[in-house]
Amino acid sequence: MTVHHPLPTLARIDGVVIGTLLELPHAGAPTVTYPGCPNSGIVARCTARLSPADIGSPVALMFEDGDPIRPLVIGLLLGAQAAPAPVASVRLDEQCLELSAEREIVLRCGKASITLTRAGKVIIQGAYLSSRSSGVNRIKGGSVQIN
Repeated sequence: MTVHHPLPTLARIDGVVIGTLLELPHAGAPTVTYPGCPNSGIVARCTARLSPADIGSPVALMFEDGDPIRPLVIGLLLGAQAAPAPVASVRLDEQCLELSAEREIVLRCGKASITLTRAGKVIIQGAYLSSRSSGVNRIKGGSVQIN
């Protein structure tokens, strides 16, 4: 006989909780976090007007039917010191993952790295580099140096 245990439910949250506005991908669907948040961020419904300038600001949250995975932003905390706006962002949709930063992006794994700089440099470093193409493999530039 198999015994099925129900999935654990998160404790009901009553009252106002202070959280942080993480992202505002489009009006009416902000991403927030709060102490004890079950994820690193959760999409909320909203009763307040928010703008991208509010990202990082503390927000007052309530929860529909006390459900911790159904936050409702009821407003920004007035006079509260907002956290500095993030200097990096990540955008993901079904077709594209975009990472952006003010100065530099580095992807690193062991001895391998790819660095993108604000000046437009792309630096690829590794113990072994392989470039393969089923079509033309072009190297173009103002000048090309090999060794």
